This record gives sequence, C-alpha cells and structure tokens, in this order.
Amino acid sequence: MDPDSVKSTLSNLAFGNVMAAAARDYQKELLGQGKAHASTSVNQEVDLDELMDDPELEKLHADRIAALQKEAEKREALKKQGHGEYRQVTEGDFLGEVTGSEKVICHFYHQEFYRCKIMDKHLKSLAPRHVDTKFIKLDAENAPFFVAKLGVKTLPCVILFRKGIAVDRLIGFQDVGGKDDFTTRTLEALLIKKGIISENKEEEDEDGDDYENKRRTVRSSAISDSDSD
Repeated sequence: MDPDSVKSTLSNLAFGNVMAAAARDYQKELLGQGKAHASTSVNQEVDLDELMDDPELEKLHADRIAALQKEAEKREALKKQGHGEYRQVTEGDFLGEVTGSEKVICHFYHQEFYRCKIMDKHLKSLAPRHVDTKFIKLDAENAPFFVAKLGVKTLPCVILFRKGIAVDRLIGFQDVGGKDDFTTRTLEALLIKKGIISENKEEEDEDGDDYENKRRTVRSSAISDSDSD
C-alpha cells in the first residue's frame, strides 16, 4: 500500500474520532443544561407552592381584605348620614345634622353674597374627598335662631363642630389670605390644621382652581405649539 495513502487514511480516522468525541461531549453538555434547567424550574415551582401555602401570608392577605371591607362599610354608613356631599339644610334640620356626626363643617351663607359663592365652590370640592366629615350649608336669612345663638355676624362664616359642639370658625376670608383668589388646597390645609378633616394622601390635588389652572396651562401650550407650526 502506498505510504502516503496509509497516512491519509489514518489522519482521516483520527479526525473522525476527534469529531465523534466532540459530538459526544456536546450532547452531554446539552443534556446537563437540560437537567439543570428542569431542576431549576422544579425548584421554582416548589418555592412558589410553598409561598402560596404560607399561613402568615394568607393571614396578612385576609387581614387586608377584612380592613378594606370594614373601611368600605364605614364609608357607606357615613354616606347614609349625609357625608360625601355638600348639602343645603334647613334651620329645622340643623341641630340633628350637627349632632348626628362626630365632625361637621357648616357654612352660614347669604345667597346674594359673592364671597359666599366662592366658599361654596371650595367646600363642594372638598366634601367628596373627606367623607369622614359632614359638609353642610345653612342660609343665614332663614336661620335667625341659630345665627343669633352662635353669634354669626359676618358672612361667609364657616363653623366647625365636634360632637355637636362648635369648636372653631372661619370668618370671611381672613384665615385664607384675605383675598378672593385663594385655592381649594389653601382651605383644605387650614381645615386639616384645625383637625376637622384628615389629610388625604391617596388622592392628587386636582380640585377647584388648581385643576382648572393646570388645564389652562395645557391648553395654552397646545395653542402655542399649533401657532408655531
């Protein structure tokens, strides 16, 4: 046999053996990766199952659901008492309204007074956001007994009640800067400071003037952009 031919054959056989060995190693590696992945998946499933069956987590979840349900029931009960909206009441209803809730804000107003209308707007905006407190208004002209009894001399006059007792009051706009253009947020902050409403951190301040100012800003920007095009 030709020596060169023998050498070539041996070389090919050697190369074939190397390729076969490499193929076997590659298959082993793939199998190893598959087993590792399967093992990881199984472990993840086991961990998830253990997590789902954790009694402490189940208790926390149940407690949270119960707290939310209790809060919803409380809000519904308050709404049945007239909370969550800004309502007109009569002199005959007044005593029952202020003694029927723990915290009440009552606006003594005159329907022709411009500043009373400004106060109306802000209180109407705050009422649905602070359900724990009742918001009402009483026409001072039609409530002479309580106007005299509570010493209401300047309108608008907002009286704050706790358990039926008048504990504080806002006379005119002197506590909100003395000007007509105060914001709902300014009044809200004052009422929070006086403790008649609670700070509501879950809702963004998109009420009354502040929200309208934001809308005006957006509209103005859109118009400017349109003109520039």
